[in-house]
Amino acid sequence: MWNYEKRLEYPVNIKEMNPQIAKFIISQYGGPDGEISASLRYLSQRYAMPYREVMGILTDIGTEEMAHYEMIATIVHQLTRNLTPEEIKESGFGDYYIDHTLGIWPQAAGGIPFNACEFQVKGDPITDIMEDMAAEQKARSTYDNILRVVKDPDVIDPIRFLRAREVVHFQRFGEALRIIQEHLDSKNFYACNPAFDNNCGTK
Repeated sequence: MWNYEKRLEYPVNIKEMNPQIAKFIISQYGGPDGEISASLRYLSQRYAMPYREVMGILTDIGTEEMAHYEMIATIVHQLTRNLTPEEIKESGFGDYYIDHTLGIWPQAAGGIPFNACEFQVKGDPITDIMEDMAAEQKARSTYDNILRVVKDPDVIDPIRFLRAREVVHFQRFGEALRIIQEHLDSKNFYACNPAFDNNCGTK
């Protein structure tokens, strides 16, 4: 059960429309390393997670990712609202416009639709958390790329906030990995798992 506060996690107030920038930003909505993937990944992984502390971390971060894709959608909306047909054609936004008008639809910057095959839920604690740590770094890299090409300070400000949260999430998943290792026999888990390997621990 979630309580919804009718405000963004961080304010978005973009004054100048720019559909070219919107085409970049939308990748963090529905792209392979975007916020929808992150939220669905973490909120799905938590069910098979055997450790309540780690389940709580997955729930916390998965919930925050919902707030992040709300921010990304708001950025894209503010960059494209009230575009004229001439601006749409001149900016190269026409392909998107023909399919979605000025609605917000999950896709990558290259136009590829969101696909749940882009993230994994394996049901193994180590595997899932390692996937999550990698996902946060990939999202951080995407935000780095956006910051390299975007110059509008109204866009840069919330993107910097989102980038900083990816770093925090990576650190929290590092904490989750340590919690898992404390529950497992971390001295032999990677080299030898007694559940599957014969003569585990013998020389």
